[in-house]
Amino acid sequence: MVTVQAALWVVILLVLLALVFDFMNGFHDAANSIATVVSTGVLRPTQAVVFAAFFNFIAIFIFHLSVAATVGKGIVTPEVVDTHVVFGALVGAIAWNLLTWYYGIPSSSSHALIGGIVGAVVAKVGTSGLVVSGILKVVAFIFVSPLLGYLLGSLMMVAVAWICRRSRPGRVDQWFRRLQLVSAGAYSLGHGGNDAQKTIGIVWLLLVATGYLDSGAEAPPLWVILSCYMAIAMGTMFGGWRIVKTMGQKITKLKPVGGFCAESGGAMTLFIATVMGIPVSTTHTITGAIVGVGSTQRASAVRWGVAGNIVWAWILTIPASAFVAALAYWFSLLLY
Repeated sequence: MVTVQAALWVVILLVLLALVFDFMNGFHDAANSIATVVSTGVLRPTQAVVFAAFFNFIAIFIFHLSVAATVGKGIVTPEVVDTHVVFGALVGAIAWNLLTWYYGIPSSSSHALIGGIVGAVVAKVGTSGLVVSGILKVVAFIFVSPLLGYLLGSLMMVAVAWICRRSRPGRVDQWFRRLQLVSAGAYSLGHGGNDAQKTIGIVWLLLVATGYLDSGAEAPPLWVILSCYMAIAMGTMFGGWRIVKTMGQKITKLKPVGGFCAESGGAMTLFIATVMGIPVSTTHTITGAIVGVGSTQRASAVRWGVAGNIVWAWILTIPASAFVAALAYWFSLLLY
């Protein structure tokens, strides 16, 4: 048994580790918000990251903490969580993020964190500590969010093509260069609103598990909310250029009108999921929307091989991060 003072330092270090994950989430997922707007030439990279980071942060004033509550209480039984579980979860998620960032693979930071939490809890108490209904909801949206993004992105593209059928291509391009600022801002808002709350949720879980916050608290302290939104915004400002290239050009070639439709379809999907309190992958969502936009032109406009590699990363994310988290959990037992 550690002393109260030592336990406080452990909690402080774990909060800092959670903020590192949050920063990496923004860094890793910056491509989701800015790839299309950079690739279509509407904004320069430095402009785009500041633009996206601003909307990441102001999401704090827009969305209720529904996703944070799901992560904090709806994935695993809070009673089984301790500092070792949180350590394992964060290490598993960070390790997977680093690996996929290095290889330029647009994987899900969100599902890496969920997989990390699940893996660490299973290592401690087995499957009895899991909330099956919450996990099934998250797993279902691995498929629902990209499909919904695909559907909304393609429908937006068809609708815009019909509305602008009599307009000159040059004029349409000019319109959508401006409109893409609106759609990119909306997507960044949804990205900040959904993703920052996942880190808020695990810090909330940590504070309750260690007795620094009452289990009946309806919300975490304000400093937790502010620091998590700031961390993800700062991560977005540093960007993840390897993944920007994959998202913006390797899946399909985008023009401003396509970028607008993809971002709009993705933003609508994120807004729906965040209001419902479902932690979804912003990566899955925007990828589905980009593929939907590309497929309205012709099937060959989408590089299905690249899209297939991304899907494999989606499938592997939760089990891979869970495995690393379990190893990290057992290792942490030797540390303190």
